Amino acid sequence: MSSNPTWVLRRFPSGLPATDDFRLEDRPEPVPGPGELLVRTLWLSVDPYMRARLSTAQNYAAGQALGEMMVGGGVGEVIRSESPLFQPGEIVLSDDFGWQPVTKVPAASALRLDPSAAPVQTALGCLGMPGLTAYFALLHTGSPKAGETVLISAASGAVGQVAGQIARIKGLDPVAVAGSEDKLDSCRSMGYRAGINHRGADLQAAIAEACPKGIDVFLDNTAGPIHDAALLNMNRFGRIVVVGTVALASRFDQPDIGPRYLRRFLVQRLRMEGFLLDDFEAQYATARAQLLQWYRQGKLTPREDVLEGIDQVPAAFVRMLKGENFGKQLVRL
Repeated sequence: MSSNPTWVLRRFPSGLPATDDFRLEDRPEPVPGPGELLVRTLWLSVDPYMRARLSTAQNYAAGQALGEMMVGGGVGEVIRSESPLFQPGEIVLSDDFGWQPVTKVPAASALRLDPSAAPVQTALGCLGMPGLTAYFALLHTGSPKAGETVLISAASGAVGQVAGQIARIKGLDPVAVAGSEDKLDSCRSMGYRAGINHRGADLQAAIAEACPKGIDVFLDNTAGPIHDAALLNMNRFGRIVVVGTVALASRFDQPDIGPRYLRRFLVQRLRMEGFLLDDFEAQYATARAQLLQWYRQGKLTPREDVLEGIDQVPAAFVRMLKGENFGKQLVRL
């Protein structure tokens, strides 16, 4: 049996996850059963939703058990198929990749990729889950109208960078919130009109200055103080789309306590709605085709942040949660 270094969950994180919350074990290569594929991993994705799985608290994603192999999105080459749907040599995307060089995935969860259409790792970024999230959260849940101001937090991240470019394509006025001037420069290069460093002294005032006409749609990828400051700058009938809460990663199991601006919701007639991508599964194909068209036209230019090797997966995960990545965080094997 071949050696297959595999990351497992060593302990549930207390606060922000650390690399030593995971353990690297030397396991044999898995054996695919009926309806499964044995896949050589090419790329692994680390994403904010994974933090919620590292807890015993109830969540929309299935929890991770101690000692269990870490699982997430990946792209790889089929080396053995126990399904008539796929052949060896094909490149597939799945959310069921283990954090290991050779993994097995259910054929039912796999999507065949065309390497000639776009670099295969874009299926984990602008043409995959983050791109689809940006597309549906902004255009469907956010329901923007031409010319409206859209504020997007974590704007240089995997979802934020795509959302800003879609906003520009659709004739909206995108404004970025990010954690450094370098990240804001990157956002401006991707079509954002203005940027706000959330580490500044007066976030509410900075948002008001960057959004002189107020905010019509707020794509909230972070929660926390950014949410509170944005709320006080929302226009009448504004829409807040809660996409992620990465700002709460260090206190995941604690109550999310902040100012209660219910009067603001009442007076401004605001709408706040939680967003889960799975609700739009029936429309994935249409959205993927549109994202690919924009990509080929040069209207969608993603930025990727790549670490190398299986040993770097936990470091990439923690780095992403700390907001240290520029663009989509990936690991190349």
